[in-house]
Amino acid sequence: MSESLEQKIQRVGNPALMLRNAPALRYPFPYQTEWTGWPNEQWAWKNQTVLFDQSHHMTDVYFKGPDVKKLLSDTGINSMKNLGRNRAKQFVACNHDGKVIADAVLFGIEEDEYSLVGTPIAPNWVAFVAEQGNYDVEVVQDQRTPSNPSGRRTYRYQLNGPRTKDIIEKAADGAFEHIRFFRMGEIRIAGTPLRALNHTMSGVPGEEYTGLELMGPIEHAQEVLDAILAAGAEFGLRRGGARAYPSTVYESGWIPLPTPAIYTGESMKPYREFLSGASLEANLSIEGSFASDDIEDYYQLPWDLGYGSLLRFDHDFIGRSALEALVDAPHRTKVWLMWNDDDVLRIMRDSLFGEGDRPKIIDVPNAIPSTIMFDTVLRSDRVVGLSTWGGYTVTSGGSPRSR
Repeated sequence: MSESLEQKIQRVGNPALMLRNAPALRYPFPYQTEWTGWPNEQWAWKNQTVLFDQSHHMTDVYFKGPDVKKLLSDTGINSMKNLGRNRAKQFVACNHDGKVIADAVLFGIEEDEYSLVGTPIAPNWVAFVAEQGNYDVEVVQDQRTPSNPSGRRTYRYQLNGPRTKDIIEKAADGAFEHIRFFRMGEIRIAGTPLRALNHTMSGVPGEEYTGLELMGPIEHAQEVLDAILAAGAEFGLRRGGARAYPSTVYESGWIPLPTPAIYTGESMKPYREFLSGASLEANLSIEGSFASDDIEDYYQLPWDLGYGSLLRFDHDFIGRSALEALVDAPHRTKVWLMWNDDDVLRIMRDSLFGEGDRPKIIDVPNAIPSTIMFDTVLRSDRVVGLSTWGGYTVTSGGSPRSR
């Protein structure tokens, strides 16, 4: 029998040290690294449009049955009153103490069928609760490509940029109705039906089509892609690669992978015994100048991640009582921190060409050497916060040398 996450923690002795001493693991994006250079691909989402193939790096788990809405209501901090077909949510799950386990995008496929899409962490948790709680729900796993030898069920193409609407109008088989933000519409491209979510990975979302996420059966993936690329040629559409894709989050301020609050507490022990020691949760790596032997120092509340606005107490859910008690307590505020130009230039110079003890190289566009980053933020030697994600985009710090 393979080792469970709980057994691995017991063997190592300390979950914080287990993750801080783990081999550096960047979340894998298993597709082409660059198409026309990451600076040009970043530039495109502000000035033209870029297409990212999301078909491979995310896990899709489908939940279907009479109890599906109750399951999602029991596990999500979001209000579930308006769940339904062609609706979507940024779903957030917490542990019994109100600390965030993970988030994912929740897609309403039918009134009794939904999918959670993102890293495996949130889908794994909801699937566990479904099994342990005896919900009348069927769970179908569609794992990300590296963990899915039988192949994916669905393709996903994300378009970001001001020419998105022009491109899709040209590629679509006929006109389609306006899609409200975080709602889905149904259109046809290359003679095949698909769904489109009004959602952007970069910048500030709005009612206009600054981004659309297209999804459909995998057997139609290539013909739909070919049609979009052909339509996009007129509007300067670029393909985006695995270096540019993670950097979309810097301008929107989304923190894509918080530390899952699962490694401590008796209430979470059955889940740790359920998870494999080979799971992503068991092999995350934490790096940065903030160093603690207590893994709970790396846990975060919904407010810390900017999810306070999603929190609704109109239903009972795991962690509700703990979060209700904290509503009026002081909360961390999520902000952007801007790099100092002179400091960056000095670090780049000394890390590459200095002598003696050199500073760590700043990797661009994504300055994240591990799965999770926690750096201490100091002001006059006083700790004032934590930096958890960082990188560079040409749209906020300069321009690429070529188009």
